[in-house]
Amino acid sequence: MTVNQILAEKGNEVHSIVSTITVYEALRIMGERNVGAVLVIEDNVLKGILSERDYARKIALKNKASRETLVHEIMDTDMITVKPTDDIYYCMDLITNKRIRHLPVLSEEKVIGIISIGDVVKAIIELQKNTIDHLDSYISGTKAM
Repeated sequence: MTVNQILAEKGNEVHSIVSTITVYEALRIMGERNVGAVLVIEDNVLKGILSERDYARKIALKNKASRETLVHEIMDTDMITVKPTDDIYYCMDLITNKRIRHLPVLSEEKVIGIISIGDVVKAIIELQKNTIDHLDSYISGTKAM
């Protein structure tokens, strides 16, 4: 299974902000959209990502004010991205080894989606379930449903 197949199922909606708004405003947007991270996109170029983890570690734990701090002050600019053709096991390897939760999806330098650890885990579980069903049918001599 590929990233493109995950996006085909979940959709290509990307929640984005600009880096000049306050962290508080970004958190409000994330809350309204029920997402754990937003991409920072300016002039159609991916500039960074802001996650709830960034807020917790760079604002809350350092006693900064989210209403006064701008997104560009705490966003992560060292992003790891994937392509639509990348395999989900490659994505899981990135998520696990780089200790990240979100992967922006780029095609020809343009953001076309974002996948989360939850999306990747769900896809892997579905693949494993299909494999188990197939093997069970093979062993029992019946057709899989």
